[in-house]
Amino acid sequence: MIARLLTASLALLALAGPTFAAERFPVALEFRPIEKFRIAGAEGDYGRLTFVGGFSMTADRREFGQLSGFRFLTPGGDFIGVADHGFWFSGTVRRDEDGVPVGLGDFSMQQMVDEAGRPIDDKERVDAEGISIHDGIATVSFERRARVSEYAIDAAGMSGPIRDLDFLIPRAELRYNAGLETVARSSADGPLAGARIVVAEKSIDRQGNIFAAVLEGPQKGVFKIRRTDEFDVTDGVFLPDGDLLLLERRFSYARGVAMRLRQIAARDIRPGALVDGEILLDANMAYHVDNMEALDLFRRNDGRLIVALMSDDNQSWIQRNLYLEFELAED
Repeated sequence: MIARLLTASLALLALAGPTFAAERFPVALEFRPIEKFRIAGAEGDYGRLTFVGGFSMTADRREFGQLSGFRFLTPGGDFIGVADHGFWFSGTVRRDEDGVPVGLGDFSMQQMVDEAGRPIDDKERVDAEGISIHDGIATVSFERRARVSEYAIDAAGMSGPIRDLDFLIPRAELRYNAGLETVARSSADGPLAGARIVVAEKSIDRQGNIFAAVLEGPQKGVFKIRRTDEFDVTDGVFLPDGDLLLLERRFSYARGVAMRLRQIAARDIRPGALVDGEILLDANMAYHVDNMEALDLFRRNDGRLIVALMSDDNQSWIQRNLYLEFELAED
């Protein structure tokens, strides 16, 4: 009798179709303030950049960490991001009375799902590295199984991808675990006319230059970015004047970890071009840096332009999840 009931129950479940669970869940975080960018001694001169503040963050949930890319939904407040072990994350930057960032509120995560709504557990398929948002659509770049996909942004929970885009860079040129790292949307009134671009982390040509591409618009095509001093690209965002701001990272056992910000003139980005630009910041382990992978910017209420950075801890006990802000003086 029990066997017959069990068989009947399984048959009913099969008729009902598969059920999946990839719901958004809250994550409680703890924060430690970072009041100076320089770890010891007097704060330095960072040229056009002025350190505003930041914090490190920890959580007791195993899913937390590996924060690879984010974008603000409201200026300096609500945000959405991707982690490279296959999770969405979202929250709000909390600030003190002077506007200095002190922590994150309403932080939550959700596992990525496929077109059928099934959670994806395969790291190869969900190595999400970069994100760009526009008109309710999140464009995400994936590294190991290379693709650029669009998703509808939904506060109730993210669904599977809508479609994949042609990323133009020859697939054979993308190195394993060093492929599509950055996706960014250009200014609508700039030289690239609102086109999205992608940049590889460390997929290089025979001359050592990094592959990149404009995915649409009048300058559609592949271009290259000059790689210098062993820095790899980890994120990028377009400045209000139309130029591209790149976040770069270097790691070696001899020199440790370092981060760099480099500004690329938008007028130089075109098919077949090799571009380079001004280094705005170069910081090593004398500063509060880690595996810096995520970058965005916003305009503060006083009109100042703020650059925001996050790090990816690789869920390693020797690394940190950092959030940092700098004021960027405009030309």
